[in-house]
Order: sequence, then C-alpha cells, then structure tokens
Amino acid sequence: MAKTPVTPLDLNFQGRPLAIASYLIRHSTGVVLVESGPGSTLPALEAALAKEGLSPRDVTHVLLTHIHLDHAGAAGWFSRQGAEILVHPVGAPHMLQPEKLIASATRIYGDRMQSLWGEFLPVEESRLRVVADGEEIVIGNLRFVAVDTPGHAEHHYAYLFEDLLFSGDVGGVRIPGYSYLRVPMPPPELHIERWRESVTRMRSLHPARIAPTHFGIFDDPDWQFTAIEEGLNSAERWLEQVMPNDPPAEEMRHSFTEWMELQGREIGLTPEVTQAYELANPLGMSADGLARYWKKVRMA
Repeated sequence: MAKTPVTPLDLNFQGRPLAIASYLIRHSTGVVLVESGPGSTLPALEAALAKEGLSPRDVTHVLLTHIHLDHAGAAGWFSRQGAEILVHPVGAPHMLQPEKLIASATRIYGDRMQSLWGEFLPVEESRLRVVADGEEIVIGNLRFVAVDTPGHAEHHYAYLFEDLLFSGDVGGVRIPGYSYLRVPMPPPELHIERWRESVTRMRSLHPARIAPTHFGIFDDPDWQFTAIEEGLNSAERWLEQVMPNDPPAEEMRHSFTEWMELQGREIGLTPEVTQAYELANPLGMSADGLARYWKKVRMA
C-alpha cells in the first residue's frame, strides 16, 4: 500500500533552518498540519503553504503534540481561519484561556516574548477538540491514533499515522545529517520515569519512521528510541553527581551547558547546527527542568 505523502515545512524559527517543523498532509477536502508552530513563524508557515499551492484556509485540522509555545502558539490563529484544533485533555483548558501559560513564559523570556513567540491567541471553543488516549482520529481518508506520552510534559501526545510516528518532543531533538540526539527537559513537568514508560510505549507501536518536531522524518526509530533512553540515563547520572552539592541555579546551568556542548564538539557539530539545537532545546531550560525534577520528584 502506498504511503500518504507527508511534507515537513521548515518554520525558519528566528531566521534559522531546521529548528521547528510543521508537518503537512493532504486529504480529500484540505490539509492537516501536525503542529502549528509559534505565532512568530506564521509568515514562514504561510509562505511554505503558498509554495504548496495552499492558503491557511485550506488547513482543516491542526494536531498538537503538546501546548508549549513552539508547538502550539499559532493554533488560536488557525482556529480563526476555520481549522479544528486537536489537543490533549490536560492542555485543552490552556488553549481556551492561555493567560497562565503566557504569564509563565513571560517570567522566563521577559521582553523577548514577542520576538521569540509572537501572538498566542486563544483557540475558539467551537474549534477545539479534546482527544482521548488511543482514540482514532478520522479526517477524510486519513487515520491518526493519539498516544499519551508524558515525560516531557503531562499534556503530550504522539500521533501514529500509517507507519510514521509524530513524536513531538518526547521523541527528542534531532537535526538531519548527524547521529546525535538531545533530550529536551524543561520545567515544570519533566519526569524521567514517565518518559521511559513513554519510550517503551512508542517502541510497542513498531513505527517504521519517526518525525520529531525538531526536526525531520527519520527511518531509524529504534536508534532514536535507544538514543532517548541513553540521554535520559546520562542526564540522571549527571544529576546524581551534581545535585548533592546543591549548586546555585546559574552554576548548574553553566555546568550543564558546558557538558552538552562538549558532547556536540566531540561528534563534530558545526556552529550552525549547534545553534539549531540550542534554538530547539535551550540548554539552560533543561538544566532548570532537571533541578526541579530532582527536588520535586527524586527528593520528594
């Protein structure tokens, strides 16, 4: 049986390629997007749609893996163009009323909020669809299955489509051309044990291909699942060495960044690719997530 074409659209986040993808799939009466990207990349997304002979009005459905700004920030805008927005039940209230989500992000990003993420409009209630774990999503001739995959966030779904798994962030950050993966571990919901369970569940689906939002479609999901597990294991070992000394936050961010950048240099990442990894997965954020996990989960 022929595979349905899936087109990665590069959203050129902050003017850089390979940082954030939205995936386009055509059906009988329009197109589906997996991820809307942030509001700041709407011009790039509209341009990418135009190259495909499409406009935002052709987008009938947007499947969100989770509600972080780089994945879901433009969903409200798409709902106003007529698209139905599909989301995890834990994330749904924040898509209708994003004020807390925006306030939390503003505490982190401050006056960079607008330039990084753009406008985050609420999703119109009539256009929001809450999806259950294991639910089959039927859109024209397309079939997706939502797979609850916490660890990166409690409101995270992967979506199985034919032999392809859209893995959001629980599938890691991976730039084409390198056998290298980083595990994005931001606060406040990082949970390493649940993440391992999610990897086990994704493995059990036996996908032939995997598509993380950061970035691209790969045909070696088993390698990727193993790399995620190794990344979680090494981060946990690092924590166990560092956290007993209770380092200040800034010292921990510096130490974690140095450790991860050394890994990148050892495998020969170019400065451009290093920048793409940093845009997709800010290392200081992962250090903060690990510190919170240690205090709230490991030391609880």
